[in-house]
Amino acid sequence: MTSPTDITRDPFRLVVLDMAGTTVADGGLVEQAFSAAAQRLGVRPGSDEHVRQLAYVRATMGESKISVFRHLFAGEGGDGGEDKAQRANSAFEEAYGELVDAGRVAPVPGAREAVERLASEGRTVVLTTGFARPTQDAVLAALGWQDLVPLTLCPADAGGRGRPFPDMVLAAFLRTGAVGDVRRTVVAGDTSYDMLSGVRSGAGIVAGVLTGAHDKDRLTRHGATHVLGSVAELPDLIARAEAAGLPDLAARAESAGPPAAASRAEA
Repeated sequence: MTSPTDITRDPFRLVVLDMAGTTVADGGLVEQAFSAAAQRLGVRPGSDEHVRQLAYVRATMGESKISVFRHLFAGEGGDGGEDKAQRANSAFEEAYGELVDAGRVAPVPGAREAVERLASEGRTVVLTTGFARPTQDAVLAALGWQDLVPLTLCPADAGGRGRPFPDMVLAAFLRTGAVGDVRRTVVAGDTSYDMLSGVRSGAGIVAGVLTGAHDKDRLTRHGATHVLGSVAELPDLIARAEAAGLPDLAARAESAGPPAAASRAEA
């Protein structure tokens, strides 16, 4: 049995990073692609329906996009809105892909260097996203990051559920075998759902970054153990955490509140 002392001596060997807003700067392309997709389905830009839907998209940044569309179009049509959700998701992925192809994405400053430093320190880095696999691959190709990390995951790679569920983090844990205790995993992202997925997975460090969708207060309320200016600061944070020992997970969970309640508040 692993003792608490053994755990504090073990390094954080698995680092699970979000893409858009965390390692990838997309300049609000998610909202632009959503608006384009909604318009294709007859939602007029600037209408009350568009404003309501866009507010939900902003609140659920980080979630699997098909899940977002299923919520937005629930109850519409004889199939409960599934057909419309699928069409909206396809239109979204197509619109986002067109923006990526137009050169509208770039690395967050220092992101690649942070990933390379983490790898050089013997850590396994995994990139995750709420996008479908074709969009994720297009972003990686646009940045020349196809071989940057050994594993990339989208919701479909982890059973279909995206954030705020912990599935992608746990899939990274299981597939890489990089650590023997999930508490030696680091999760970093820019949204409240990134934080919830990290907390629910049991990760020892759940770091929010301020280069994307949500602010410090929101990230902290949803379980961030730390909030950084950007992912470029993550390697130093991990080094400090290893020197100090494992964060107090019980205290963090108590201050974050019940994840399920937080998830309902997001909706």
